[in-house]
This record gives sequence, structure tokens and C-alpha cells, in this order.
Amino acid sequence: MDLFDKCYGFEYANEAREKGTYPYFIPLDKNEGTEVLYEGRRIIMCGSNNYLGLTTHPKVRKAAMDAIAEYGTSCTGSRFLNGNMTLIETLERELAEWVGKEAALVFSTGMQVNLGTISALVGKSDIVILDKEDHASIVDGALLSGGKIERFRHNDMEHLERVLKSLPGDKGKLLVVDGLFSMEGDIVPLPEVVALCERYGARLMVDDAHAFGVLGGGRGTAAHFGLTDKVDLIMSTFSKSMASIGGFIAGDFAVVDYIKHHARSLIFSASIPPANTATVLAALQIMREEPERVDMVNRNGEFMRAGLRQLGFDTGHSCTPVVPIIIGDDETTFRTWRLLFDSGVFVNPVISPATAPGRQLLRTSYMATHTQSQLEHVLDVFAKVGKEVGLI
Repeated sequence: MDLFDKCYGFEYANEAREKGTYPYFIPLDKNEGTEVLYEGRRIIMCGSNNYLGLTTHPKVRKAAMDAIAEYGTSCTGSRFLNGNMTLIETLERELAEWVGKEAALVFSTGMQVNLGTISALVGKSDIVILDKEDHASIVDGALLSGGKIERFRHNDMEHLERVLKSLPGDKGKLLVVDGLFSMEGDIVPLPEVVALCERYGARLMVDDAHAFGVLGGGRGTAAHFGLTDKVDLIMSTFSKSMASIGGFIAGDFAVVDYIKHHARSLIFSASIPPANTATVLAALQIMREEPERVDMVNRNGEFMRAGLRQLGFDTGHSCTPVVPIIIGDDETTFRTWRLLFDSGVFVNPVISPATAPGRQLLRTSYMATHTQSQLEHVLDVFAKVGKEVGLI
């Protein structure tokens, strides 16, 4: 058998392209935050993770350009050897202070944070416990660790307790959950999770990729619930609210130092570039100086969630600026996406395995910088398209 047979037999994408409903890898001409340009046409962006609208902020742009002028474009090496910089360590100190932990460690991508952290901490004799809706990077980190993987139904605390109760007491246990779940916009019931971890002796790591800059005044899920001291590790990325790329893990100094010396995705990757580092530092400063951005992104999310529900759309359990439109099958999901796109609204179609079978959806997400007129226009488009496809 030829290894490439599966490649030549892969027709799914081509079939969608022929139908005109292929929704992925769209080459945008320009991204201006709340609007993008595609083939000369302006489209309102309702599918970005740019929650605070900082990618086009003048101070953020200037910080990136100044960093290139001063430091160049890359360190061309791993932080473990020649690629570390005082600029990165400054960022780590500020991140640790912001989320309320002793130390933080910056990686070059968010994916690398979860791969490196989980596989460094969890060994073959340990157990990692995951929510079934956890991000793929968490699942891959667990697989890479070689430890035993246990999973519980999404946000089902009774099932989680049964899982934890069944585990041997003499095994190391790490429970990893998303804080704000990226597809359906709901939040982990962190107080119950913390109580169960304490009862059954599990350490707790919260992935705040989508909660950082959105919940807890921008500090994330633990701050949102007032449980920062009860969460062992806080992870987040820079590719959402922080207008950059990269990520970090924060926790006790000894734990972070151990990860620093054992995370292969950190040790064997080039360090985050100076421009990206400076961008995050600028974004953090703006978040301190302009806390109203966090308030605004949540208000915009509330406005759209209420408007879409009033129109008759199923928005699931969303309570954040991530607002899904539950559809339930691939064909209708792709057709609805196409009609919205052609009408000037950019959203993200999500099908299995990124979401559970029968939960195919359009993922919409909103920014602090969306204007009221833009949001009202988006609702008008949704009303028209929803009626055309029979969703409302």
C-alpha cells in the first residue's frame, strides 16, 4: 500500500470547492480589525479572536515596529541556549503579576504551551483528566505525555466526580480544562472543579486562551470566580486578546522552573520574536489603562447573544462574546456560512471533530471595537439568511 493513497483519495475539500461552499483558508487581502477586505469587498469580521480589538491599535503597532528596529526580527535560537532576552523575561514578570502567580514562562505559540507543559508534568505512571470539549492542543499534550487519559462529559460535575473517585490515590493527577470554551462560548464551573480537585487530590490547570482579556477584568477565569489561589496553573495565548502570537504558563516558581527545564516544545523551538514580545507588553499596558475594553467586548457579546436569540437562533449555553449558532448538520452549516459571507458577514463554520456530532455550528465572536451600527447590520443579515435556510 502506498502511504499517499489516502491523500489522492481525499475528495471532501474538492467537493466543497466545486459546490462553492468550501469555507476554509480564505486569503484575505487586508485585515482591519472589525472589517476585512476580500477581493476588493469589505466584510464585517465576526469570526476573529481579536477580542479587545488591539491588532490595529497605534501603540501596539508602534511597539512592534520599534522592537524590530532595536532588536531585529528574530533571536534565531532556543531560549534554552542563545534565544533568551531580557525583553521576554520582562514580559514573564508582568504576566505573572497580572494573573496573580509567582512566575510565568513564555513559549513561541499557544500550542507549544499545552504540548510542553502537560507532557513535562505528566509521566507514564500519572493520570491526566480532560473535559471532552477541551481544545485539541490539550488533548495532544496529554497524548504526548504518555500518561493515562481520563475524560469526562462537558462541564458535567457529577461525571467528573465519578471519574476522579475511580482513580487510585497513589497516582499523580492533573486535571486540565478550558476556562472559556472556544466553540460554544460557555464557561467552566470552576468553583465545583476546584472543590473536586481538592477532595480527590488532583492538580488543576486552566487554559485561558479565550478568557484572557475577556473574563475577570481581563485576568481570566480564576479571577472571574475569585479563585486564583486555588488554580495551580494558568495558561493563555497571545493570539487572541493580546494581538500577537505565543503563549505562557503561570504558577508557583518551582513548578514553572521545572517546566522550563523539561518542556521539549520550549527547549527545541526558537524563542518568540522581539516584535511579538513587545506587542504583548504594549497590549498588557493598554488593558491596564483602558479597562473599558474588557467591559465593551462583553457588552457587545451580550447584545449579539440577545439579538440572535430574539431572532430565533439556538445559541446554546453561551454567556461570553463567543456566540455559536447551533445548526446540526454539515450541509446547512456550510450553506448558511456561504450566504452570510456573500452578504458581507464573516463567521466560522465548525463541524466534527471540532465539535460533537449533531452540534455543527457557526462560531461568531465579537470585539470591543465593533460599532453598534456594525452589530445591528449583522443581525439584519442573520435575519435574512436565517429565514432563507429555514433556521428561523
